[in-house]
Amino acid sequence: MRLNRAGIIFGVVYLLLGFAWLAGAEPVQAFLIAAWFIVVALAGSFVPGVANQVSLARAYLAAPALVYSLAPDRLGLLAVVLAVAGLTDLVDGTIARRFDKPSALGGGLDPVVDGVLLGAVAIGLTLGGIFPLWLALVIVVRYLLPAVVGLVLLSIGRRPELKHSLSGQLSTALIIVLVGGICLFRFMNQDAGNVVTGAEIVIPIATLATFVHLGWLARRSMRLGPG
Repeated sequence: MRLNRAGIIFGVVYLLLGFAWLAGAEPVQAFLIAAWFIVVALAGSFVPGVANQVSLARAYLAAPALVYSLAPDRLGLLAVVLAVAGLTDLVDGTIARRFDKPSALGGGLDPVVDGVLLGAVAIGLTLGGIFPLWLALVIVVRYLLPAVVGLVLLSIGRRPELKHSLSGQLSTALIIVLVGGICLFRFMNQDAGNVVTGAEIVIPIATLATFVHLGWLARRSMRLGPG
């Protein structure tokens, strides 16, 4: 991969927006978030395609999401971050179909940035005492396990299908909505018990359905053989 115009332009825009966003943040938090933005911008400068750059927005948002998830008085801002992330998740595929050509890179990048963002949120909310630890681990495994399996398949010469799947998109959307709902309810000092209960039921079921579907795709890839 090499430097490309879309990556550089979007990286500069994201950095400017990020630094403007951090104007009122505490020094230590601002430094950590700014450092993360710079790392993602440098990596993103090698990622081609407008749609992939839109997907990368979720990677940028992971650092502020983690910071906000640790502070009960910032949960409203965290809900906003998740809403923005959900919007990018909805439009990146549409942008790929209209302006770019859907690619294996885009199909592989999407769950990675989802996992980085939602894993950071789940861990932060758990450390803040708002989210059950076991459910946070389910969310982390939801994205980590497919990534590990995909790397294993690639290492043995297989070519897993790297593309958006209905089960994957649905589970990600449900996680964003439910976690965002919990944050919003807690921020407004409302009882989030029903939302938490719903998350404890829906997220594991959606995760299991995703694993079943990805397992079927992996099995088909194994049958096709290398090359």
